[in-house]
This record gives sequence, structure tokens and C-alpha cells, in this order.
Amino acid sequence: MIRAAIAGSSGYVAGELIRCLVHHPGASIDSLFSRSESGQKVSDIHKDLFACQDLVFTGDISPDADVVFLCMGHGDSTGFLSENSFSADTKIIDLSHDFRLRASSQFGDKSFVYGLPELNKEKIASSSYIANPGCFATAILLGLLPLARSGLLHGDVHIHGITGSTGAGRQHSPTTHFSWRDNNISIYKPFEHQHLAEITESIASLQQGFAGEINFLPVRGDFTRGIFATMYTKCSLPEEKLVDIYEEFYRDEAFTHISKSGINLKQVINTNNCLIQVQRIGGRVLITSVIDNLLKGAAGAAIQNMNLMLGLPETMGLNFKASSF
Repeated sequence: MIRAAIAGSSGYVAGELIRCLVHHPGASIDSLFSRSESGQKVSDIHKDLFACQDLVFTGDISPDADVVFLCMGHGDSTGFLSENSFSADTKIIDLSHDFRLRASSQFGDKSFVYGLPELNKEKIASSSYIANPGCFATAILLGLLPLARSGLLHGDVHIHGITGSTGAGRQHSPTTHFSWRDNNISIYKPFEHQHLAEITESIASLQQGFAGEINFLPVRGDFTRGIFATMYTKCSLPEEKLVDIYEEFYRDEAFTHISKSGINLKQVINTNNCLIQVQRIGGRVLITSVIDNLLKGAAGAAIQNMNLMLGLPETMGLNFKASSF
């Protein structure tokens, strides 16, 4: 059994990681480190884990765990790794943005690989250190990578993405308060979202010389979980050819699927799946991409990466049914 530890165990993503690990047939939980909740029962914080009465947050973390998930706040993973040492055999999967870009991927003797399996599967399988992608970056990149690999991103790309309130984390803020969020919608960080850098870098890795603008408008939705992203750019290929390109790109991918009919968010909630629809409308290609931000956009992808790194079946512990009603 793989011995897994989590640092920063009290947030939404960590809660989903714990849920995945509890039901994972090849892994067990070694330690759940939390500075703020040390000594508390996990079920006192993650109420959906009420049946896991034996799990308790700890004030330290096992240095010889097989895999350590870092669910720290952005900017905190570097400090945590500076303060804590792990076995040379310990795999580390960071879910912050600290190591996602090439310029920041090296930390001491640790070289982090960008952990989008559909882009870097072979590198992930042979690496000990993974930088999990951002949730918006995952939904958007899965929508654009087939076009990039085929050299079809010739002009500007326009993106509209709406995300649930869990994307903002467990800490309360004015824009996560129920009275503000319910029956409400708002834009934030237009054209300058923090995930744009990793999106641009990943696209350039497949289509060198891409010089178009990526215009991204992120939106806060009045629902709890999920990302619904639409992207469009100029394209002259017929729809049938575009669908063929996407189906070929994702033919061997267990969690990314192409739909020839309309898609909706409930089809992927509570799963590690990404569902994509490709349409040609006029002189444009329109791509719709939907994921669960806490699973395929975070915890589920981290488990997928763990499976790849440790030689397990990629889908192990991740065959969830969507909560569509």
C-alpha cells in the first residue's frame, strides 16, 4: 500500500484528496498535517467524512511517506519544503502555483514537472516532483491543446470561464459569502488571471511561435463546484475534421472525452472527467470544456498523477459517477 501524507489538510481540495485516498484500493493515509487544526478529528472539519472517525489532523508530517501532497496556500509550498525534509524516495505533488512555470520549477535539487497528464504523461511517470496545474488552466488547456499540436492557433483566442465558489478556497471573503454569491455573478481579474502564464507556456510547448493574444474573462458563478469554459478562435477547417483532431489527440486518455452533442456542467461534477464539445460556427471554432474544479481541476488530477508516478493503473481510485441530479 502507498503511504500518503497531506500538508495543509483542512481546505476544500485536501478534503477531496482525503475522500479519494480513503477509497483508493492502493493507498492508505499516513499523516494529515495541519497547523491550524492539529489534534482535531478530520470529521470535525470535513463534515462529509463523518464516517472516518479514526482520522486526526497532526502537527507534523511523516518524512518517509511514499507520496506527499502539498495543499498549501499559493506561495507557501516553498517555505514548507525549506522547513521539512523527506526521504529521497518520497514523491511530492504540489497543488499550489509555486512550481508550475519553467522559471520556478527548480527548487534546490528538486525539478518539478508540470502535471497535466494529457500533456506530460511520460515525464510525470518518470518524475518524483509534480506541479499540479491550476483548475482554470486544466479546463482551458484541455480545450486548446489539440489545436496547438496541429498548429491551428493562428490568431487571438477568446475565453470565457465560469467557476464555482469552492475555487476561492475555504477561507471566507466578501465574494464567497452566501448572501453575496447566491443569485449573483461577477467578473474578476479580466485578462490577467494567474493561470494565464501556465496556459501560454503549455500552448507554446506544442505550437512554437504562437503569437496570438489569449483573452481570458474569468467569472464567479452562483454554484459551489465546477468550471464551464468556452473558447473560440478563427479556423477554416470543417467541423468533422476538427472533431477528428480532438478524438485522435484524446484517444488514449481515460478522463478526457469528446461529445458530439451539447454538454453541461452536471455531467462532470464529482468526477475526474473533462468533457469537450467542438463546433465550427462561421469562420470560428468554438470549444466548450467542463470539469469539476476540485477533482479534475485539483485533487483528482493529483491522484491521477500519483498513480502514474507509482506505476499504478491511471484510473485507480478515480472511477466516480457524476452527480447529475
